[in-house]
Amino acid sequence: MNHILFIEVGDQEGIHMAKKKSKKSSSGEILVVQSKVREYLKSQGDYNIGGDVFEAVSGRIERMLERASERAAANNRKTIQGKDI
Repeated sequence: MNHILFIEVGDQEGIHMAKKKSKKSSSGEILVVQSKVREYLKSQGDYNIGGDVFEAVSGRIERMLERASERAAANNRKTIQGKDI
C-alpha cells in the first residue's frame, strides 16, 4: 500500500512564500522517498521541483515527529499514535 504524506504549508491567514534557505533536518538525513514526492507533485500539475524541496519536506516531517514524541511523552505513553501527529 502506498501512502502519501500531505503537509499543509499555509495557516489561517493564507499561504506564505517559502524562505530562500530551507532548514535542513537536524539529523541531515532525507526522511522522504524522493521519487514518491516528485511523483505526487507532478500529479498536482506541471511543476518543476527544486533540489531543496526534499530537505525542506524532511525538515518539516522531523519537526512534526519530534512534536508527536513530545506529546506522547507528556501523556505518559511510549507509543506514538496518529492523534499525536
